[in-house]
Amino acid sequence: MNAAAYIRLQFTSEKQLSALINALTPEIQKQISNRSTVYLARDAQVLLLSVEAQDTIALRAALNSYLRWINSTLNVLETLEDTLKKT
Repeated sequence: MNAAAYIRLQFTSEKQLSALINALTPEIQKQISNRSTVYLARDAQVLLLSVEAQDTIALRAALNSYLRWINSTLNVLETLEDTLKKT
């Protein structure tokens, strides 16, 4: 692999971090490309996302995908929490 990125995201909510990991696990188990490899780990309240790719184009594509999935999942979780608070 010629390109790599390592992302650390700090969470204050254990519940959000667990839900996020559960949502991303199927994507990690079935890699989206043979040009990149993605690893997901957890260290206490920190999500560790590691992306290794054959080139910067593949790295950027994988990073964009996973960061969008993370953002979308967090938006859904926040919407659910807001809805539950109102009921």
